[in-house]
Formats: sequence, structure tokens, C-alpha cells
Amino acid sequence: MGFYSKYIFPRLLDWSLGNPQMGKYRRRALEPATGETLEIGFGTGLNLPYYPATVSKLTVLDSENMLTELVNQRIAECPLPVVKMQLDAQGRLPFADSSFDSVVTTLTLCSIENTAPALAEIRRVLKPDGRFIFWEHGRSDDQTTARWQDRLNPLQQVIGAGCNMNRKIDELIASAGFEITTLDRFLMPKTPRLLAEMYRGIAKLN
Repeated sequence: MGFYSKYIFPRLLDWSLGNPQMGKYRRRALEPATGETLEIGFGTGLNLPYYPATVSKLTVLDSENMLTELVNQRIAECPLPVVKMQLDAQGRLPFADSSFDSVVTTLTLCSIENTAPALAEIRRVLKPDGRFIFWEHGRSDDQTTARWQDRLNPLQQVIGAGCNMNRKIDELIASAGFEITTLDRFLMPKTPRLLAEMYRGIAKLN
């Protein structure tokens, strides 16, 4: 990681995504989580206060260690047992097949360079009756907005430390062999539309 990606971007991310309004969206997205849960793309731990009591154990992973002291404090304050690991989701995860009742990604699939192996690993470690819970931003259904997303995506990848604004999240998930059972599409208020296109849903093994 460069200086910007390691020191500046995580603080900008934590500040911009850690407000109470975003907390409401996190709580809504995480409501279906239950049992042993895996979160991919843990970041700075902003999801931790919003997991429901139905989660019995939380395993979290990220390819980077961001704001270590702050993250450790958030884990210590979390009422759930949390196991944190530094892992790249694009590689094989150190879990047996069908290990988790729930797998969660929030604002994560935009920044995984190659989503296909990561989604394949989610399929592998999810129990047959488990839930893949996602809340992501991505490609707009409005053609004008989508064209601007394509034009500005190279700049977004630099500013957002690898984030892509133009991925069609539902198609990525479905093409990985999941059946999307619930999908909410909405615009995040007070956010430029290029980054405001939200995909929130639940998928199961197909």
C-alpha cells in the first residue's frame, strides 16, 4: 500500500461512512445475519455495532490492516465473539466447505480486483441453506449516469484506492451461481448519483 492508501484513505473512508445515517443502512442490511457469520472486507469495523443478536460468532477478514488501534477498540467493545484475519478474499480461504450460516459484504465488491474467485469462495464456505447478505454500490440503470461512471471510473480507482463505481452487482452475484432472493435498489440520499446507486439484498446457493 502507498502512503495515501495506508494512512489517508482509511481515515477518509471511516469519516465519510461512519455517520449515523449510514449506520441505519448498515443495521437494515445486516438484519438477516444469523449463526456463524463471515464478513469479507472488514475495513475499519464500522459494521460491528449493527450486527443482530442472532449472530453467534463473527469472523472478519480484510486484505489490509486499517487503523489498527481504532479497529482493536471496536472489536473489544463488540458484544459478539470476533475473530479477525488478514486475508485476500481472492485466494482460497482457510475454512472448510459449508462453514458459515451467513456471509456478508458491505461496500466491498467494488474494490475486489477479481470478484469471480472471491464469490466462488463465498459459495464454497456458505452452508447449503445459508445466506449471502450484500449491501453494495454499483452501476446505475440510468444510461447517462452509467456512461459517466464508465468515463470517470479510472479516476475513481485512484481516489478510492481500487474502488470501481460501475460494476453491476446483481449480475456479478448471479453469474457466480447464486440466486438473489431479495434485492432493493435505491439512491443514497445526499450523495452524487455516480456513487449513490445502491444494491441491498440476500442471495442463496443456486
